Amino acid sequence: MMDIDRIIASELDIKPWQADAAITLINEDNSIPFIARYRKEATGGLSDELLRSLNERLVYLRKLDERKRQILNNIEKQGKLTLELEKEIEEATTMVELEDLYRPFKQKKSTRASKAREKGLEKLAYTIYDQKLDHTIDKEAEKYLNDDVASIDEAKQGANDIIADIISDKASFRRFIRDITIKKGKISITAKDENVKSEYEMYYDYSENISDIVQHRILAINRGEKEKVLNVKVDAPLENIKFFLEDEILINFSSDPQKEEYNKYTTDFIKDAIKDSYKRLIAPAIEREIRTILTDVAEDKSIKVFKKNLEQLLMQPPITGKTVLGWDPAFRTGCKLAVIDEYGKVLDTAVVYPTEPQNKIEETKRIVRDLIKKYDIDLIALGNGTASRESEQIIVDIIKDTKVKYVIVNEAGASVYSASDLAREEFPDYDVTERGAISIARRLQDPLSELVKIDPKSIGVGQYQHDMNPKKLDESLEGIVEKSVNNVGVDLNTASATLMQHIAGVSKKIANNIVAYREEHGSFVDRNQLLKVPGIGAKTFEQCAGFMRIYEPKNILDSTCVHPESYDTTLALLTIYGYDLVDVKNGGVSLDVDDIEKLSGELGVGEWTLKDIINELKKPGRDPREKLDAPQLRSDVLNIEDLEEDMILEGVVRNIVDFGAFVDIGVHQDALVHISELSDTQFVKHPMDIVSVGDIVEVRVLSVDHEKSRISLSMIL
Repeated sequence: MMDIDRIIASELDIKPWQADAAITLINEDNSIPFIARYRKEATGGLSDELLRSLNERLVYLRKLDERKRQILNNIEKQGKLTLELEKEIEEATTMVELEDLYRPFKQKKSTRASKAREKGLEKLAYTIYDQKLDHTIDKEAEKYLNDDVASIDEAKQGANDIIADIISDKASFRRFIRDITIKKGKISITAKDENVKSEYEMYYDYSENISDIVQHRILAINRGEKEKVLNVKVDAPLENIKFFLEDEILINFSSDPQKEEYNKYTTDFIKDAIKDSYKRLIAPAIEREIRTILTDVAEDKSIKVFKKNLEQLLMQPPITGKTVLGWDPAFRTGCKLAVIDEYGKVLDTAVVYPTEPQNKIEETKRIVRDLIKKYDIDLIALGNGTASRESEQIIVDIIKDTKVKYVIVNEAGASVYSASDLAREEFPDYDVTERGAISIARRLQDPLSELVKIDPKSIGVGQYQHDMNPKKLDESLEGIVEKSVNNVGVDLNTASATLMQHIAGVSKKIANNIVAYREEHGSFVDRNQLLKVPGIGAKTFEQCAGFMRIYEPKNILDSTCVHPESYDTTLALLTIYGYDLVDVKNGGVSLDVDDIEKLSGELGVGEWTLKDIINELKKPGRDPREKLDAPQLRSDVLNIEDLEEDMILEGVVRNIVDFGAFVDIGVHQDALVHISELSDTQFVKHPMDIVSVGDIVEVRVLSVDHEKSRISLSMIL
């Protein structure tokens, strides 16, 4: 059995006891957010991100260990398990390495080698492969002629096929060939038809070292191949491979045939078998494996970027206490409007036609101004889709000389949500177009609550997400949604079931049960009421309670992230410093602790937990999103025609990819800051080292391509 704890500890650079503690907690059905927040003493403060990496490796290594047991059992049943092979299998660290070792023992479908074996030619093959013949192969082959083997050439061909199979099955050969091809091989790409115009033209005659190729290029090439635009192949270092195989296989070999040790009867035959084995059996398999490895690495790195972008988007600060007009722009069908109060309730909807072909601009201005006056609207949330630019011009005129501001909202995924069953359940009295405007407005008010309703792949902050393994992507993104929702916490009395089902320990069924209980019994006033909800027992309550907030509770601690299991400790702490819960309710208390270790001992609580309680009592119910840049409020419009080189502007980072960051500067097509233009004071390994989604940044216009509507920016001012 593998020492999984120590392997994970080494890989993640943590202590073995930390890995052991985390694995034990996971085995006890504790969720990652709960372990990260409320079991810091046990794990030594392992972060949510580290715990997720640990859990991912734990799942992989357990599958690897299980596969080892299966393989050892299968080989043992065949009577072919040696101590050396058993040791090699036990020491394998990857599935690829393990399957290489198992390959010779697998039951294979009918092959040229298996057919030759059925004809009784295996002994001939091994006699040649042993390289001890003192006579010609033809003479040896005569011994194997029978009803199934009609000629010497047929016998020799069968022997060749078996030797090629033997060579192909050797794990050490495959390992070397795979490694040397990754280190020294190239990826070569050509066009299926170089006269066809496409977005892949830069790859029509392209070659790059496998070791150098970056992940976004791999995913682009894969897509071009899938769309039947590109031909892709792996060019292996053939001379290195040929020399290695001949050196490993040929016995007493010398390039000088006059020397005694030169095996004149079998060497050339085996050389031909080596060539056949590599070209027919090894090379195609290794090429597939390398392409898979490259794709897996590219997907993992791209998913990492996607996860970070998604987290930054979900954690954008809400705009609270504002009445918002959601504006979903369109041409022919009109712009859909929805007025949302400060709590997200729909107050009114309308449709206006200020754009082509109706051009009812004055009517639109009158309707919108009436809505602003009637509902005292503070902000207009304008979706950035079709007709957004034309709508923006009109909005600027409407809000002139008023207190109203507008915000460009990325509406990616709004249409997906609007047509979903969830949207129909949430807004049964509104049609799909009205729901789009509602979603845009509410997305501005509380990005997290609204965006969790949408498939993360539809939010528009990744790269090549539709080309990735869907299961792997979905699991990774769900982890980020879960982390973000639990980091912020949810209002037990207003949160939707969709939002609550991302809370630690809460399933979709339990989330629906909480909403049903709330509708039947009224607002929650005590976290302990959760225990009355069907499906919530002691374990589920333990997992979720600290992340559920009540903002008008009997006990003010129910509005904080202090876990109910620590309430007695918190009360004792307040008493020591002369405070009570009323002081906490009146804005929080500041505790000046000189010796946290001593106080921890007095209260019988871990230092990690005590520090978290103290921080929470300073600002009860604080929102971790407050420290991030708020959305950019605007009152005037900027057109691409207004841009000039070296103009300095302020913009919002909308998306980050491997080669740069896309920034919204208010001209309705995001502009690119290439990675080389992010900083002149440090080497930028990845754009995420410099910027995050949602950041407000100052940029300089480098160039404007009006024909292609492309804008290049620099953050080097």
